[in-house]
Amino acid sequence: MMSLDGPQKTISNPIIPYVGTIHGGLVPGELIVIHGTVPDDADRFQLDLQCGSSIKPRADVAFHFNPRFKRSGCVVCNTLESEKWGWEEITYEMPFQKGKSFEIVIMILKDKFQVTVNKKHLLLYNHRISLKRIDTLGIYGKVQIKTIDFISNGEMPDGSQFGVPYVGKLDTALRPGCTVAIKGEVNKNPKSFAINLKSSDSKDIALHLNPQVKKKVFVRNSYLHDSWGEEEREVADFPFSPGMYFELIIFCDAHQFKVAVNGVHILEYKHRFKQLQKVNTVEITGDVQLLDVRSW
Repeated sequence: MMSLDGPQKTISNPIIPYVGTIHGGLVPGELIVIHGTVPDDADRFQLDLQCGSSIKPRADVAFHFNPRFKRSGCVVCNTLESEKWGWEEITYEMPFQKGKSFEIVIMILKDKFQVTVNKKHLLLYNHRISLKRIDTLGIYGKVQIKTIDFISNGEMPDGSQFGVPYVGKLDTALRPGCTVAIKGEVNKNPKSFAINLKSSDSKDIALHLNPQVKKKVFVRNSYLHDSWGEEEREVADFPFSPGMYFELIIFCDAHQFKVAVNGVHILEYKHRFKQLQKVNTVEITGDVQLLDVRSW
């Protein structure tokens, strides 16, 4: 776990309320990972990404993340500037449960925060205050925290060289042990997008991945001998949401492809096109912005 100024400590079992300095500030690509438990008697708790720790006048809060357990529950996000709250952004999906443990991942992006709870995408929150001003993490309310980690994820690619539709050569011919990694952002109002691994000397598509974001259906197929095969559509949790940043990994095994999104395994797809070494091209189309494509 590295940050710009050397290894970042894991903070273990902090006393709540916790107010701590974020050493080296926050940069796009960084993750804040928080493991904890909601007590049985919880009514609410909050994580605040603050600009300083002043109490009078109260420090600005760039990102206020506030699960509330009244009635069916909700998560309220907001920004406090000059001691005034802005407009609330309310998410009525409630991933936290009283008496249960949780993992919150806050991904720092150039224009927004992206929050995942228990490996499922929860919400996006556009920056209203510059990232550069954030230097403090505050945790308040009815919550127990086991660990807080700041994880640097490397520089965020800017994607300027990756237009869509994109066609590129894989760095190596496909074989068991190969990985294809795609970083991108789903458009704000998407229907679907597609990723194809194909052979350049025929029309064959070994792997066609087609997340239909509007319908929340994740189609997989192959195009062989001038026709599509049988679709595979089953998936436990549809991993994409409008506007979200993703890192999609395709790992080629001896018998199948394995696909993970943002570190979570999503699906397997048995090889139908057996001449793997002929697969040398990746093609990406549809409602995404591409930031990075690489293979090894």
